[in-house]
Amino acid sequence: MSIKKLTRWDLQKKKDSNEKAVWITAYDYWNASFAQKAGMDMILVGDSLGMCVYGYEGTVPVTMDQCIYHSEAVRRGAKNTFIIGDMPFLSYQVSVENAVLNAGRFHKEAGVDAIKLEGGQRVCRQIRAISDGGMLVMGHIGLTPQSSGQLGGFKAQGRTAETAHELIQDAKSIQDAGAFSVLVEAVPPEVCGIIKNTLSIPVYSIGAGIEADGQLMISSDVVGVFQAFTPKFVKKYENLADKTIKAFSDYREDVIKGNFPAPEHTYKMVEGEMDKLKKLL
Repeated sequence: MSIKKLTRWDLQKKKDSNEKAVWITAYDYWNASFAQKAGMDMILVGDSLGMCVYGYEGTVPVTMDQCIYHSEAVRRGAKNTFIIGDMPFLSYQVSVENAVLNAGRFHKEAGVDAIKLEGGQRVCRQIRAISDGGMLVMGHIGLTPQSSGQLGGFKAQGRTAETAHELIQDAKSIQDAGAFSVLVEAVPPEVCGIIKNTLSIPVYSIGAGIEADGQLMISSDVVGVFQAFTPKFVKKYENLADKTIKAFSDYREDVIKGNFPAPEHTYKMVEGEMDKLKKLL
């Protein structure tokens, strides 16, 4: 079955017709191909790869080269899916010029369809410049992992009237700066609903309730691979960690007991050649 890659206008149409968009993270060829076969609308090559792939404690150590490397693999695995590259820490904060150049790298080297960056009003100059450069930008507000230190850790945001109002203003500013969509993370559903109804562009949720125009989940959480911690908003649809550990353990036991490899797992010499070999020896 041929799959048509969505455009920003297809995603906008989904919002306008109250149809939910569904997307997921992927960091390699295989998971990207699985996501496309499952019919995901978008794939995010998130800087969450720092924790899910490299075992870092957070996203801050992730580099542009790592993000480009994984985005290339994801593009090869999902040629017909809308792919978003996640701008890592210090790839856009230093200067507007730096932000445009790094966004351009995602497009030139990995063939992404858009980039995502964290922050509200403080990054609107970067959003405008990247957008003016002909590239699509997704904003990201609420719990922004790259600045979790300023937020007091990985905590829900917008739980008071004042902080919720600030998030709403951030979302408006992001839209005015030219972003095509906004991701809202770890925010009460009521606040996300206000943002969704206030903006004309799509508003997506990761841990911000059902009111949004669509949902994002981390693939490692969905299949139960990531073991370090489980956020409140995660629903695990499978437990591949336990199944993988069991498969590895069964393999180890078979080798130790002499059950693997069995004859059916080995190759046979051409008939008569063993006798010739013995003579040679």
